[in-house]
Amino acid sequence: MLPHERTGTPGVGKTTLGKELAQRTGLNYVNVGDLAQECQLFEGFDEEYQCPILDEDRVVDELEDRMGDGGVIIDYHGCDFFPERWFDIVFVLRTDNTNLYNRLESRGYTGKKLQDNVQCEIFQTIYEEAMEAYKDEIVHQLPSNTPEDLERNLEQIVQWSEQWMKDNN
Repeated sequence: MLPHERTGTPGVGKTTLGKELAQRTGLNYVNVGDLAQECQLFEGFDEEYQCPILDEDRVVDELEDRMGDGGVIIDYHGCDFFPERWFDIVFVLRTDNTNLYNRLESRGYTGKKLQDNVQCEIFQTIYEEAMEAYKDEIVHQLPSNTPEDLERNLEQIVQWSEQWMKDNN
């Protein structure tokens, strides 16, 4: 069963989309931030951004067995450290800068952390990371500004998943 990844700047809607997609498809959903917290997969603390520093090698080790069987949705705001073999498709969610700013501000992001995340979206940093880490044909950008975008994305990904299952089973 196909594994896919949702990636994008914090605040673009990855978690909302990933959880709803898991509910509709029966795929397993993994939020990497939650997994890291549960298993203490950190290598320090970033004073500037006031957040733990993810130990990417330990995250990959923790996920390796789960990913082998497929059927997993991975939710994280970065993607370039995950092995290419894990994913059949990668979706990068994109959000209008004003929407993103408001979402992050409502989460308590301020100062440099807020500005850097908005700039990350402006400069398509996550999309470019995905394009460098994976084959171009498996990386897709999806708009994530409105509830209608969410529904359209869910329908599109469910259709793609169903077609993939038909073609590969």
